[in-house]
Amino acid sequence: MIRILFKNTLAILLFLTSAQLFAQGLKGKVTDSAGLAIPGATIQVVGSKIGTSSDGNGLYALKFTSAGAYKVRISFTGYQTAEVAVQIDNTVKTMDFVLQDAKELLSDVVVVGSRSTPRTNIESVVPVDLISTKDVKVFAQTDLTQILNFVAPSFSSNRQTVSDGTDHIDPASLRGLGPDQVLVLVNGKRRHTTALVNINGTFGRGSVGTDLNSIPVSAIERIEVLRDGAAAQYGSDAIAGVINIVLKKVTPYSFSTSFGQSSSSALGRDFSDGRTFQVDFSKGWAFKNDKGFINFAAQYLQRGYTNRGGLDTRPLLYSANPTKGSTETEADFQARFASLKAADDARAAANGLDRNNMRVGNSDSKNGGGFLNGQFNFGKTTQLYYAAGFTHKTGSAAGFYRLPTQTTQIDLSIYPNGFLPFIDTKINDYSFSAGLRGKIGTWDYDLSNTSGENTIEFNIDNTVNASLPTGTSPTSFYAGELLFRQNTSNLDLSKKHTFDGGFLTSLNTAFGGEFRIDNYQIKEGELLSYSNGGRLIGTSPTASGAQVFPGFKPSNALDKSRHNVGAYADLEAEFGSRVTLEAAGRYENYSDFGSNFSYKFTGKIKLFGDVSLRGAYATGFRAPSLHQQYFNNESTQFVGTNATQVLTVNNANPIVAQFGVGALKPEISKSGSLGLAGKIAKTFTFTVDAYNIDISDRIVFSSQYARERSGGVLVPTGVVNQILNTVDPTAQINSVQFFTNAITTNTAGIDVVLTNRFNLGAKSSLILSVAGNVNKTVVRSIQGSDKIESDPTLKAKLFDRLERSRFESSVPKNKLNITATYNVSKLSFVARTVRFGEVTYLNAIDPNIPANGLPVQLDQTFAPKWITDFSVSYAASKTWSVTVGANNIFDVYPDRLYINPRNNENNLSGDAASNYSGGLDNTSNGRFLYSRAVSQFGFNGRYVYGKIACTF
Repeated sequence: MIRILFKNTLAILLFLTSAQLFAQGLKGKVTDSAGLAIPGATIQVVGSKIGTSSDGNGLYALKFTSAGAYKVRISFTGYQTAEVAVQIDNTVKTMDFVLQDAKELLSDVVVVGSRSTPRTNIESVVPVDLISTKDVKVFAQTDLTQILNFVAPSFSSNRQTVSDGTDHIDPASLRGLGPDQVLVLVNGKRRHTTALVNINGTFGRGSVGTDLNSIPVSAIERIEVLRDGAAAQYGSDAIAGVINIVLKKVTPYSFSTSFGQSSSSALGRDFSDGRTFQVDFSKGWAFKNDKGFINFAAQYLQRGYTNRGGLDTRPLLYSANPTKGSTETEADFQARFASLKAADDARAAANGLDRNNMRVGNSDSKNGGGFLNGQFNFGKTTQLYYAAGFTHKTGSAAGFYRLPTQTTQIDLSIYPNGFLPFIDTKINDYSFSAGLRGKIGTWDYDLSNTSGENTIEFNIDNTVNASLPTGTSPTSFYAGELLFRQNTSNLDLSKKHTFDGGFLTSLNTAFGGEFRIDNYQIKEGELLSYSNGGRLIGTSPTASGAQVFPGFKPSNALDKSRHNVGAYADLEAEFGSRVTLEAAGRYENYSDFGSNFSYKFTGKIKLFGDVSLRGAYATGFRAPSLHQQYFNNESTQFVGTNATQVLTVNNANPIVAQFGVGALKPEISKSGSLGLAGKIAKTFTFTVDAYNIDISDRIVFSSQYARERSGGVLVPTGVVNQILNTVDPTAQINSVQFFTNAITTNTAGIDVVLTNRFNLGAKSSLILSVAGNVNKTVVRSIQGSDKIESDPTLKAKLFDRLERSRFESSVPKNKLNITATYNVSKLSFVARTVRFGEVTYLNAIDPNIPANGLPVQLDQTFAPKWITDFSVSYAASKTWSVTVGANNIFDVYPDRLYINPRNNENNLSGDAASNYSGGLDNTSNGRFLYSRAVSQFGFNGRYVYGKIACTF
């Protein structure tokens, strides 16, 4: 009886206790601004371990152990984080939370383009786009450059092929300008560039960009794209604008994995390649008592190669093309040719030598890395913040196939059937940033130091050094390493004054300084990767070093540094609620070329409601990179169908002085913009901004100055021969090229972004956005040194038609993005179509001049194309979701390259007029059927994928 009484009493006590605990609670629903439930949202009591996440219907429940005042933080990726003060008593309170879409309000935009308080994109004085996590992860693109290429109309980037190191680092453009004319920030701090200078025949030739793909997408909270010149605020490189990558803070556990591959038909073949596997993770933890946070994110991406190469059209693969004898009839010659070809084809078939002997497409790539982002709060006003990242990327990209007939580039005892050489890279990227911000009296301060390093190691495989004695060459080589290191220290001070009444409402004053050190290194490869062993083929010398990429020589190795100091001042004034004016100036002094002063004026006038007129005028500059000043090497490059040894010399080399070219100067810009931005009827936002950018002393990588020949014999009096003979009397080097300030350009365009949200009921909504960019770049003048200007031959080669087209027409002149997102219950449908405008390729030698004897089709314009992506996601629970979809669902390819009728393996006759020729088009003997010289949208066709995501 006693035992029964004890049990009943204990049960009653437990019930009362649990009831009391449950009585002190908070429950409710988390929705978006359309009233749709947000499953998986994090609800955290600030400064404690009390927290939960919303279920599949957006419902949550929190239990408190004691009554009192608390602060509750509600967050979910892609939405504004909200904090609400609540008073807990001995009841269960109901409180619903509405999270605002980050793309709808953008009220937490970090200040880019302004040093005042954060503003929404329609309130900013200059055009700023915000790209949320939802935008970067909704489709199958897994690396940042490809995501931005399809999301941001003013941004352009495509993977390159058969272009050495550029196969592994994507060049990117903002507003039609070069990869080195956009500044990249991470959490508002300058990001270092890569160690690679692009010297091959692709878009961005001669430039040094930032490897955006070294930043894991899983670490990114949002991306802010400032589409306006900002060198007066941020320093060198910000001529086209600024891309600021904001890292995640306090977030739930997030895990996703995806797999996909090409499923395409083109060139009369079906393709199932480019298999891509991706897995990522992120989690942000809040410290107790609101002391800060730490977030860790990591990503691994493995991408297989793709190949859209055509068939080699050279008639014979093992022997040189025959020529008709002086007494031989055409019929006899054709019979002899047919017999030779039959034997050649049979030998190729027996030995497995395929005419599809190139790899034209994406390289093999493995990319793994992580990012740490955190903050520790000392009291209410002082924070220690830090961010650290590391990425390791390996890649394998093919070069040009070496046929058995190319005897000076091959050792037939090792590769009797020829070989396809590979450039294998190991790329390491490190970064670390730390700072202290707080208040000194009424002033805000921010003291920080940011360092970063990018290294690229080159290993050449499946190749030979053809100059070594027969049968002795290794088949793989270490060819050397490039390194770029940067350290930036900043001190920023700001203060906002507010005024009661009067003409001036508020004044934000900001000023600060910067000290930066840059270091650039070239490390030599192993001896056999660059040496010449002296082997001859008859009387012809063989090529030195590893085929496809000769190693860096000891004479190429260098270790160069520079430093610069900068100081800026920035004033932003508000005159009532309708007018905002800003003025900024920046002075910088570089140890290698001197000083520069840039300034900027901006203004915004609210016309009516939420509609404003805004504009800016700015000067800017871009300092020549250490890479452009000092890079030098010897490389094997293909000009048309012929391999040539090209010498790249830096501006300290006496050869450059013989061309009359001196040290590089900074590029100077003047830019203006004018636009309208606003919101209508609460859900429709728009921005329309026109811009004009003039750049003088723009740095270019010269065309190749080739040795002069007549009938295949060197011309001793040729000016290039005389210059090259000073360093290469045996004529091993065929061409020379260098950097110089040579052109003035004008870029004009307009950006339009329209977004509307439609509420279709209690459980459904539709978001529709239209964004477009139109731009045009014109080379207004070409000005070489006095010596180059005085010699027509040198003048013509400084910056030929092909190089001009890289600046004027190699990226789309317009791009239109239309995206629709429809949410209903647990399903989400996203459709996106992007129109990539036309691009144009100009041949180096003008085919429109009859005397040049070239087909006019060598100048080619590639028509605009629509690329459509579609995905559907199902939220199985508040934790799990599944997505399937396709990019380029209609399997669209660019226009194919013109191919000349004489570029035909069966077209060989005694009549020279109809003899085989692979040099009358740009397909490299039929193997490149899509252009790699212009950058439109790639040529891999349809890609299908599936993705699983988990958030808790």
